[in-house]
Amino acid sequence: MSVLKPKRQLNLLQTSAIIIGQVIGSGIFINVPIVASIAGNPLVGVFIWFIGGLIWLPQILILAEMGTAYPDQGGPYHFIYKAGSPFFAFIYTWTAFLTSDTPTLTIIGLLAADALSYFFPALGLSIYAKVFAAFLIIIFSTIQYRSVKAGSNVQVALTIAKLSPLLAVVIIGAFFLNSGNLATESFFTGINGQPVTLAVVTAGISATVWAYAGFLNILYTSGEVKEPRKILPKSLIGSVIFVMTAYVLISLCTSAIVPFNELISVEEGKFINPFQFIPFSADVAGGLFAIAVFVSMLGVMNSSVITQPRLEYAMARDGLFFKLFGHLHPRYLTPDYSIIIQAAFGIILLIGDLGDLLGYFTLSYVLQNTLVYLSVFSLRRKNEYKPAYRSPLWFIMASVSVLVQLYLAYGTFLAFPLGGTLACVFLIGTGLPFYIYFKRRKDKGYTYEQTI
Repeated sequence: MSVLKPKRQLNLLQTSAIIIGQVIGSGIFINVPIVASIAGNPLVGVFIWFIGGLIWLPQILILAEMGTAYPDQGGPYHFIYKAGSPFFAFIYTWTAFLTSDTPTLTIIGLLAADALSYFFPALGLSIYAKVFAAFLIIIFSTIQYRSVKAGSNVQVALTIAKLSPLLAVVIIGAFFLNSGNLATESFFTGINGQPVTLAVVTAGISATVWAYAGFLNILYTSGEVKEPRKILPKSLIGSVIFVMTAYVLISLCTSAIVPFNELISVEEGKFINPFQFIPFSADVAGGLFAIAVFVSMLGVMNSSVITQPRLEYAMARDGLFFKLFGHLHPRYLTPDYSIIIQAAFGIILLIGDLGDLLGYFTLSYVLQNTLVYLSVFSLRRKNEYKPAYRSPLWFIMASVSVLVQLYLAYGTFLAFPLGGTLACVFLIGTGLPFYIYFKRRKDKGYTYEQTI
Protein backbone atom coordinates (compact mmCIF):
# COMPACT_ATOMS: atom_id res chain seq x y z
CA MET A 1 0.00 0.00 0.00
CA SER A 2 1.07 3.60 -0.57
CA VAL A 3 -0.04 6.83 1.05
CA LEU A 4 -2.42 8.86 -1.10
CA LYS A 5 -0.98 12.34 -1.80
CA PRO A 6 -1.88 15.37 -3.95
CA LYS A 7 -0.21 15.62 -7.35
CA ARG A 8 2.08 18.54 -8.24
CA GLN A 9 0.58 19.99 -11.42
CA LEU A 10 0.30 23.81 -11.10
CA ASN A 11 2.75 25.80 -13.26
CA LEU A 12 3.92 29.41 -12.95
CA LEU A 13 1.06 30.83 -15.05
CA GLN A 14 -1.60 28.94 -13.10
CA THR A 15 -0.03 29.79 -9.75
CA SER A 16 0.21 33.50 -10.61
CA ALA A 17 -3.35 33.50 -11.95
CA ILE A 18 -4.58 31.97 -8.70
CA ILE A 19 -2.81 34.65 -6.64
CA ILE A 20 -3.87 37.61 -8.79
CA GLY A 21 -7.33 36.16 -9.24
CA GLN A 22 -7.78 35.84 -5.50
CA VAL A 23 -6.36 39.25 -4.62
CA ILE A 24 -7.81 41.44 -7.37
CA GLY A 25 -11.57 41.35 -7.19
CA SER A 26 -14.34 43.58 -6.04
CA GLY A 27 -12.28 45.04 -3.24
CA ILE A 28 -10.87 47.90 -5.23
CA PHE A 29 -14.24 49.24 -6.44
CA ILE A 30 -15.89 48.74 -3.06
CA ASN A 31 -12.99 50.05 -1.01
CA VAL A 32 -11.99 53.04 -3.16
CA PRO A 33 -15.07 54.95 -1.90
CA ILE A 34 -14.48 53.74 1.68
CA VAL A 35 -10.81 54.78 1.63
CA ALA A 36 -11.66 58.12 -0.03
CA SER A 37 -14.31 58.82 2.61
CA ILE A 38 -11.87 58.05 5.43
CA ALA A 39 -9.11 60.10 3.80
CA GLY A 40 -11.33 63.09 2.99
CA ASN A 41 -9.01 63.90 0.12
CA PRO A 42 -8.67 62.13 -3.28
CA LEU A 43 -4.88 62.29 -3.41
CA VAL A 44 -4.54 61.03 0.15
CA GLY A 45 -6.81 58.17 -0.85
CA VAL A 46 -4.44 57.24 -3.69
CA PHE A 47 -1.48 57.55 -1.33
CA ILE A 48 -3.17 55.17 1.12
CA TRP A 49 -3.56 52.55 -1.63
CA PHE A 50 0.16 52.90 -2.39
CA ILE A 51 1.13 52.45 1.27
CA GLY A 52 -1.35 49.60 1.59
CA GLY A 53 0.54 47.77 -1.15
CA LEU A 54 4.01 48.85 -0.08
CA ILE A 55 3.62 47.30 3.35
CA TRP A 56 3.01 43.96 1.63
CA LEU A 57 6.49 43.86 0.06
CA PRO A 58 8.40 42.77 3.19
CA GLN A 59 5.60 40.33 3.98
CA ILE A 60 5.87 38.72 0.54
CA LEU A 61 9.64 38.32 0.88
CA ILE A 62 9.18 36.46 4.17
CA LEU A 63 6.37 34.33 2.75
CA ALA A 64 8.49 33.40 -0.27
CA GLU A 65 11.29 32.31 2.04
CA MET A 66 9.16 30.15 4.30
CA GLY A 67 7.24 28.79 1.32
CA THR A 68 10.40 27.35 -0.22
CA ALA A 69 11.44 25.84 3.13
CA TYR A 70 8.16 23.94 3.56
CA PRO A 71 6.51 23.62 0.12
CA ASP A 72 3.66 21.44 1.35
CA GLN A 73 -0.12 21.69 1.59
CA GLY A 74 -1.23 24.14 4.27
CA GLY A 75 1.99 26.22 4.20
CA PRO A 76 1.31 28.74 7.01
CA TYR A 77 0.10 25.97 9.33
CA HIS A 78 3.43 24.18 8.84
CA PHE A 79 5.46 27.38 9.34
CA ILE A 80 3.93 27.99 12.74
CA TYR A 81 3.99 24.31 13.75
CA LYS A 82 7.65 23.88 12.75
CA ALA A 83 8.49 27.07 14.64
CA GLY A 84 7.53 25.17 17.79
CA SER A 85 3.93 26.10 18.46
CA PRO A 86 1.31 23.45 17.57
CA PHE A 87 -1.23 25.47 19.57
CA PHE A 88 -0.83 28.63 17.50
CA ALA A 89 -0.67 26.55 14.30
CA PHE A 90 -4.06 25.13 15.26
CA ILE A 91 -5.43 28.57 16.18
CA TYR A 92 -4.25 29.93 12.83
CA THR A 93 -6.18 27.28 10.92
CA TRP A 94 -9.21 27.41 13.20
CA THR A 95 -9.35 31.18 12.85
CA ALA A 96 -8.91 31.06 9.08
CA PHE A 97 -11.70 28.54 8.66
CA LEU A 98 -14.19 30.37 10.87
CA THR A 99 -13.39 34.02 10.36
CA SER A 100 -11.49 34.78 7.15
CA ASP A 101 -11.20 32.07 4.50
CA THR A 102 -14.76 30.76 4.59
CA PRO A 103 -16.35 34.24 4.98
CA THR A 104 -14.54 35.17 1.77
CA LEU A 105 -16.88 32.85 -0.13
CA THR A 106 -19.87 34.44 1.58
CA ILE A 107 -18.77 38.01 0.86
CA ILE A 108 -17.86 37.26 -2.76
CA GLY A 109 -21.15 35.48 -3.37
CA LEU A 110 -23.15 38.45 -2.08
CA LEU A 111 -21.13 40.92 -4.13
CA ALA A 112 -21.62 38.84 -7.27
CA ALA A 113 -25.37 38.91 -6.68
CA ASP A 114 -25.23 42.67 -6.14
CA ALA A 115 -23.40 43.10 -9.46
CA LEU A 116 -26.08 41.22 -11.39
CA SER A 117 -28.88 43.11 -9.65
CA TYR A 118 -28.38 45.70 -12.41
CA PHE A 119 -30.02 43.23 -14.82
CA PHE A 120 -32.13 41.35 -12.29
CA PRO A 121 -33.38 43.79 -9.63
CA ALA A 122 -34.66 40.93 -7.48
CA LEU A 123 -31.03 40.11 -6.67
CA GLY A 124 -30.84 43.43 -4.85
CA LEU A 125 -33.16 41.93 -2.26
CA SER A 126 -31.44 40.13 0.59
CA ILE A 127 -33.13 36.74 0.35
CA TYR A 128 -32.64 36.32 -3.42
CA ALA A 129 -29.07 37.58 -3.22
CA LYS A 130 -28.28 34.99 -0.58
CA VAL A 131 -29.85 32.16 -2.57
CA PHE A 132 -27.82 33.19 -5.63
CA ALA A 133 -24.63 33.45 -3.56
CA ALA A 134 -25.22 29.93 -2.24
CA PHE A 135 -25.68 28.72 -5.83
CA LEU A 136 -22.29 30.17 -6.85
CA ILE A 137 -20.54 28.60 -3.87
CA ILE A 138 -21.95 25.22 -4.85
CA ILE A 139 -20.99 25.58 -8.53
CA PHE A 140 -17.34 26.46 -7.90
CA SER A 141 -16.97 23.95 -5.12
CA THR A 142 -18.14 21.30 -7.58
CA ILE A 143 -15.52 22.38 -10.15
CA GLN A 144 -12.70 22.20 -7.60
CA TYR A 145 -14.01 18.96 -6.15
CA ARG A 146 -13.37 17.27 -9.49
CA SER A 147 -9.99 18.69 -10.59
CA VAL A 148 -7.46 21.23 -9.36
CA LYS A 149 -5.85 21.33 -12.82
CA ALA A 150 -9.12 22.05 -14.64
CA GLY A 151 -10.04 24.54 -11.91
CA SER A 152 -6.72 26.35 -12.33
CA ASN A 153 -7.21 26.56 -16.10
CA VAL A 154 -10.61 28.13 -15.45
CA GLN A 155 -8.78 30.54 -13.16
CA VAL A 156 -6.37 31.63 -15.89
CA ALA A 157 -9.30 32.48 -18.18
CA LEU A 158 -11.21 34.32 -15.45
CA THR A 159 -8.14 36.33 -14.41
CA ILE A 160 -7.52 37.49 -17.98
CA ALA A 161 -11.19 38.40 -18.34
CA LYS A 162 -11.33 40.36 -15.11
CA LEU A 163 -8.21 42.43 -15.90
CA SER A 164 -9.65 43.83 -19.15
CA PRO A 165 -12.14 46.33 -17.60
CA LEU A 166 -9.54 47.37 -15.03
CA LEU A 167 -7.15 48.22 -17.84
CA ALA A 168 -9.95 50.19 -19.53
CA VAL A 169 -10.45 52.30 -16.38
CA VAL A 170 -6.74 53.12 -16.29
CA ILE A 171 -6.50 54.00 -19.99
CA ILE A 172 -9.67 56.13 -20.03
CA GLY A 173 -8.86 57.65 -16.63
CA ALA A 174 -5.55 58.95 -17.97
CA PHE A 175 -7.54 61.43 -20.07
CA PHE A 176 -9.35 62.69 -16.96
CA LEU A 177 -6.30 63.53 -14.86
CA ASN A 178 -6.86 67.23 -15.57
CA SER A 179 -10.60 67.06 -14.93
CA GLY A 180 -10.27 68.90 -11.61
CA ASN A 181 -11.62 65.99 -9.57
CA LEU A 182 -8.18 65.43 -8.05
CA ALA A 183 -7.74 69.07 -7.07
CA THR A 184 -7.28 69.84 -3.36
CA GLU A 185 -6.30 72.95 -1.42
CA SER A 186 -3.75 70.96 0.55
CA PHE A 187 -2.56 67.36 0.63
CA PHE A 188 -2.76 67.50 4.42
CA THR A 189 -6.35 68.74 4.65
CA GLY A 190 -9.60 66.98 3.78
CA ILE A 191 -12.38 68.64 1.82
CA ASN A 192 -14.24 69.18 5.08
CA GLY A 193 -11.31 71.18 6.44
CA GLN A 194 -10.26 68.45 8.86
CA PRO A 195 -6.53 67.65 8.97
CA VAL A 196 -5.26 64.37 7.53
CA THR A 197 -3.83 62.74 10.65
CA LEU A 198 -1.91 59.52 11.23
CA ALA A 199 -5.10 57.99 12.63
CA VAL A 200 -6.89 58.82 9.37
CA VAL A 201 -4.15 57.17 7.30
CA THR A 202 -4.14 54.16 9.66
CA ALA A 203 -7.88 53.64 9.30
CA GLY A 204 -7.60 54.06 5.53
CA ILE A 205 -4.82 51.50 5.19
CA SER A 206 -6.82 49.05 7.30
CA ALA A 207 -9.72 49.52 4.88
CA THR A 208 -7.47 48.30 2.03
CA VAL A 209 -6.68 44.98 3.74
CA TRP A 210 -9.55 43.04 2.20
CA ALA A 211 -8.63 44.26 -1.29
CA TYR A 212 -5.00 43.19 -0.81
CA ALA A 213 -5.71 39.97 1.07
CA GLY A 214 -5.03 36.61 -0.52
CA PHE A 215 -1.32 36.48 -1.35
CA LEU A 216 -0.39 33.86 1.22
CA ASN A 217 -3.32 31.60 0.34
CA ILE A 218 -1.35 30.15 -2.56
CA LEU A 219 0.89 28.59 0.09
CA TYR A 220 -2.08 26.54 1.28
CA THR A 221 -1.76 24.59 -1.97
CA SER A 222 2.05 24.48 -2.23
CA GLY A 223 1.87 20.68 -2.36
CA GLU A 224 0.30 20.91 -5.82
CA VAL A 225 2.75 23.44 -7.31
CA LYS A 226 5.40 22.16 -9.73
CA GLU A 227 8.97 23.05 -8.70
CA PRO A 228 7.69 25.15 -5.76
CA ARG A 229 11.16 26.31 -4.74
CA LYS A 230 11.43 28.16 -8.06
CA ILE A 231 7.82 29.02 -8.85
CA LEU A 232 6.61 30.28 -5.46
CA PRO A 233 9.07 33.21 -5.08
CA LYS A 234 8.53 34.30 -8.69
CA SER A 235 4.76 34.17 -8.50
CA LEU A 236 4.52 35.84 -5.07
CA ILE A 237 6.93 38.71 -5.71
CA GLY A 238 5.70 39.33 -9.25
CA SER A 239 2.07 39.28 -8.14
CA VAL A 240 2.43 41.80 -5.30
CA ILE A 241 4.19 44.30 -7.59
CA PHE A 242 1.51 43.83 -10.23
CA VAL A 243 -1.39 44.20 -7.78
CA MET A 244 0.04 47.26 -6.02
CA THR A 245 0.63 49.02 -9.34
CA ALA A 246 -2.86 48.12 -10.55
CA TYR A 247 -4.58 49.37 -7.38
CA VAL A 248 -2.72 52.68 -7.30
CA LEU A 249 -3.55 53.36 -10.95
CA ILE A 250 -7.19 52.29 -10.58
CA SER A 251 -7.61 54.43 -7.47
CA LEU A 252 -6.01 57.43 -9.19
CA CYS A 253 -8.00 57.08 -12.40
CA THR A 254 -11.31 56.37 -10.64
CA SER A 255 -10.80 59.48 -8.50
CA ALA A 256 -10.00 61.47 -11.64
CA ILE A 257 -13.16 60.29 -13.40
CA VAL A 258 -15.62 60.48 -10.49
CA PRO A 259 -16.31 63.78 -8.65
CA PHE A 260 -15.12 63.39 -5.07
CA ASN A 261 -18.51 64.15 -3.51
CA GLU A 262 -20.05 61.40 -5.63
CA LEU A 263 -17.23 59.03 -4.71
CA ILE A 264 -17.60 59.37 -0.95
CA SER A 265 -21.39 59.23 -1.05
CA VAL A 266 -21.42 55.60 -2.21
CA GLU A 267 -23.14 53.36 0.33
CA GLU A 268 -20.72 51.11 2.23
CA GLY A 269 -20.47 47.71 0.60
CA LYS A 270 -21.64 49.02 -2.79
CA PHE A 271 -19.58 49.44 -5.95
CA ILE A 272 -18.48 52.69 -7.54
CA ASN A 273 -18.92 52.50 -11.32
CA PRO A 274 -16.48 54.94 -12.96
CA PHE A 275 -17.94 54.23 -16.42
CA GLN A 276 -21.15 56.02 -15.40
CA PHE A 277 -19.19 59.28 -15.28
CA ILE A 278 -17.66 58.91 -18.75
CA PRO A 279 -19.83 60.70 -21.35
CA PHE A 280 -19.43 58.26 -24.25
CA SER A 281 -20.05 55.16 -22.08
CA ALA A 282 -22.68 56.47 -19.69
CA ASP A 283 -25.59 54.87 -21.54
CA VAL A 284 -24.12 51.37 -21.38
CA ALA A 285 -21.90 51.83 -18.33
CA GLY A 286 -24.15 50.09 -15.87
CA GLY A 287 -24.44 46.90 -17.86
CA LEU A 288 -20.77 46.74 -18.80
CA PHE A 289 -19.62 47.35 -15.26
CA ALA A 290 -22.07 44.81 -13.83
CA ILE A 291 -20.71 42.13 -16.14
CA ALA A 292 -17.11 43.10 -15.33
CA VAL A 293 -17.68 42.94 -11.60
CA PHE A 294 -19.54 39.67 -11.87
CA VAL A 295 -16.70 38.04 -13.83
CA SER A 296 -14.25 39.41 -11.28
CA MET A 297 -16.27 37.83 -8.48
CA LEU A 298 -16.23 34.50 -10.25
CA GLY A 299 -12.43 34.68 -10.40
CA VAL A 300 -12.12 35.36 -6.68
CA MET A 301 -14.62 32.65 -5.83
CA ASN A 302 -12.84 30.06 -7.97
CA SER A 303 -9.37 30.82 -6.62
CA SER A 304 -10.63 30.81 -3.04
CA VAL A 305 -12.12 27.35 -3.42
CA ILE A 306 -8.84 26.12 -4.94
CA THR A 307 -6.64 27.22 -2.06
CA GLN A 308 -8.57 27.48 1.17
CA PRO A 309 -9.67 23.88 1.83
CA ARG A 310 -6.01 22.75 1.60
CA LEU A 311 -5.24 24.44 4.92
CA GLU A 312 -7.69 22.38 6.96
CA TYR A 313 -6.69 19.31 4.95
CA ALA A 314 -3.05 19.68 6.02
CA MET A 315 -3.88 20.01 9.72
CA ALA A 316 -6.30 17.09 9.61
CA ARG A 317 -3.59 14.92 8.06
CA ASP A 318 -1.41 15.87 11.01
CA GLY A 319 -4.05 14.65 13.45
CA LEU A 320 -4.98 18.08 14.80
CA PHE A 321 -8.33 18.52 13.08
CA PHE A 322 -11.47 16.61 12.19
CA LYS A 323 -10.66 13.47 10.21
CA LEU A 324 -13.05 14.29 7.36
CA PHE A 325 -10.99 17.33 6.36
CA GLY A 326 -7.96 15.12 5.68
CA HIS A 327 -9.66 12.93 3.09
CA LEU A 328 -8.51 12.97 -0.55
CA HIS A 329 -10.80 11.88 -3.33
CA PRO A 330 -9.18 8.61 -4.54
CA ARG A 331 -9.64 9.54 -8.20
CA TYR A 332 -9.49 13.35 -8.33
CA LEU A 333 -6.86 13.73 -5.56
CA THR A 334 -8.69 16.77 -4.17
CA PRO A 335 -9.56 17.36 -0.50
CA ASP A 336 -13.16 16.54 -1.26
CA TYR A 337 -14.75 16.67 2.19
CA SER A 338 -12.82 19.81 3.11
CA ILE A 339 -14.22 21.52 0.00
CA ILE A 340 -17.76 20.37 0.77
CA ILE A 341 -17.66 21.45 4.43
CA GLN A 342 -16.20 24.87 3.59
CA ALA A 343 -18.95 25.41 1.04
CA ALA A 344 -21.62 24.46 3.57
CA PHE A 345 -20.23 26.82 6.21
CA GLY A 346 -19.91 29.64 3.67
CA ILE A 347 -23.60 29.22 2.89
CA ILE A 348 -24.51 29.26 6.59
CA LEU A 349 -22.65 32.57 7.01
CA LEU A 350 -25.03 34.16 4.50
CA ILE A 351 -27.26 34.97 7.47
CA GLY A 352 -24.79 37.74 8.41
CA ASP A 353 -24.44 41.40 7.35
CA LEU A 354 -21.82 42.45 4.78
CA GLY A 355 -20.50 45.40 6.81
CA ASP A 356 -19.96 43.20 9.86
CA LEU A 357 -18.36 40.49 7.73
CA LEU A 358 -15.72 42.92 6.40
CA GLY A 359 -14.66 43.93 9.91
CA TYR A 360 -14.93 40.31 11.04
CA PHE A 361 -12.63 39.31 8.17
CA THR A 362 -10.07 42.10 8.55
CA LEU A 363 -9.24 41.65 12.25
CA SER A 364 -9.02 37.89 11.81
CA TYR A 365 -6.75 38.21 8.80
CA VAL A 366 -4.19 40.50 10.41
CA LEU A 367 -4.04 38.37 13.58
CA GLN A 368 -3.39 35.26 11.49
CA ASN A 369 -0.64 37.05 9.58
CA THR A 370 1.00 38.09 12.83
CA LEU A 371 1.41 34.43 13.81
CA VAL A 372 2.89 33.58 10.40
CA TYR A 373 5.52 36.32 10.42
CA LEU A 374 6.50 35.72 14.04
CA SER A 375 7.31 32.10 13.18
CA VAL A 376 10.28 33.03 10.97
CA PHE A 377 12.25 34.28 14.00
CA SER A 378 12.16 30.76 15.45
CA LEU A 379 12.59 28.94 12.14
CA ARG A 380 15.77 30.85 11.33
CA ARG A 381 17.40 29.28 14.40
CA LYS A 382 16.64 25.69 13.34
CA ASN A 383 19.11 23.49 11.48
CA GLU A 384 16.33 21.86 9.47
CA TYR A 385 15.23 25.21 8.04
CA LYS A 386 16.69 25.28 4.53
CA PRO A 387 14.72 27.60 2.22
CA ALA A 388 15.72 27.79 -1.44
CA TYR A 389 15.03 31.54 -1.35
CA ARG A 390 16.19 33.79 1.48
CA SER A 391 14.75 37.24 2.07
CA PRO A 392 17.21 40.15 2.01
CA LEU A 393 17.45 41.90 5.41
CA TRP A 394 15.17 39.18 6.77
CA PHE A 395 15.14 40.45 10.37
CA ILE A 396 14.02 43.92 9.30
CA MET A 397 11.50 42.48 6.81
CA ALA A 398 10.01 40.17 9.42
CA SER A 399 9.90 42.86 12.11
CA VAL A 400 8.18 45.29 9.74
CA SER A 401 5.70 42.56 8.77
CA VAL A 402 4.71 41.92 12.39
CA LEU A 403 4.45 45.62 13.24
CA VAL A 404 2.29 46.20 10.18
CA GLN A 405 -0.21 43.57 11.35
CA LEU A 406 -0.47 45.12 14.82
CA TYR A 407 -0.90 48.52 13.19
CA LEU A 408 -3.69 47.19 10.98
CA ALA A 409 -5.42 45.48 13.91
CA TYR A 410 -5.66 48.89 15.58
CA GLY A 411 -6.93 50.40 12.33
CA THR A 412 -9.67 47.77 12.11
CA PHE A 413 -11.33 49.11 15.24
CA LEU A 414 -11.24 52.59 13.68
CA ALA A 415 -12.61 51.58 10.29
CA PHE A 416 -15.23 48.88 10.83
CA PRO A 417 -18.30 48.12 12.98
CA LEU A 418 -17.47 46.87 16.46
CA GLY A 419 -19.92 43.97 16.20
CA GLY A 420 -17.95 42.16 13.52
CA THR A 421 -14.61 42.53 15.29
CA LEU A 422 -16.00 41.34 18.64
CA ALA A 423 -17.58 38.32 16.94
CA CYS A 424 -14.16 37.56 15.46
CA VAL A 425 -12.48 37.64 18.89
CA PHE A 426 -15.16 35.36 20.34
CA LEU A 427 -14.83 32.78 17.55
CA ILE A 428 -11.03 32.70 17.88
CA GLY A 429 -11.48 31.90 21.58
CA THR A 430 -13.74 28.94 20.82
CA GLY A 431 -10.74 27.12 19.36
CA LEU A 432 -9.13 26.44 22.76
CA PRO A 433 -11.28 23.48 23.89
CA PHE A 434 -11.05 21.93 20.43
CA TYR A 435 -7.26 22.21 20.47
CA ILE A 436 -7.10 20.48 23.84
CA TYR A 437 -9.18 17.61 22.47
CA PHE A 438 -7.16 17.17 19.26
CA LYS A 439 -3.82 17.56 21.05
CA ARG A 440 -4.67 14.80 23.53
CA ARG A 441 -5.69 12.57 20.66
CA LYS A 442 -2.47 13.30 18.78
CA ASP A 443 -0.38 12.67 21.91
CA LYS A 444 -1.87 9.17 21.95
CA GLY A 445 -0.32 8.61 18.51
CA TYR A 446 -3.23 9.45 16.21
CA THR A 447 -2.46 10.69 12.70
CA TYR A 448 -4.47 10.33 9.54
CA GLU A 449 -3.02 8.61 6.48
CA GLN A 450 -5.14 7.54 3.55
CA THR A 451 -3.71 4.60 1.61
CA ILE A 452 -4.46 3.05 -1.74
